[in-house]
Amino acid sequence: MHRKFLISGAVFGLTAVILGAFAAHGLKEVISAESLKSFETGVRFQIYHAFLFLIIGGLKVLSFEKLNTIYYLLFTGVILFSVSIYLLSAGTILGMNFRAIAILTPLGGTLLILGWFLLLLKFIKLKTK
Repeated sequence: MHRKFLISGAVFGLTAVILGAFAAHGLKEVISAESLKSFETGVRFQIYHAFLFLIIGGLKVLSFEKLNTIYYLLFTGVILFSVSIYLLSAGTILGMNFRAIAILTPLGGTLLILGWFLLLLKFIKLKTK
């Protein structure tokens, strides 16, 4: 078991459910439909990666040392991608313009892609028994 992955997965899952409920009940009337859809994209990507963290956390076939880079790429990617979307979408109700951080969304997405790619390489290199 990889405790860091399991804890991160649980935290990402918990906050995704809270933010998803907040979007559905609290933001629906105060932000545009387009912004709400973007916010929901951030929640969706966060929950997908919460599941990924939980799955990786339960794997015994890969050593933790081999997963450290993958962990940080995925963790940072989720934070940059989803949180930037949350701020960009809900900026109007916060009374702030977060357009200056818009570059963080594709940067976070790129880190997620790299994390998945390295995970794929690790799986390809697994020896069959």
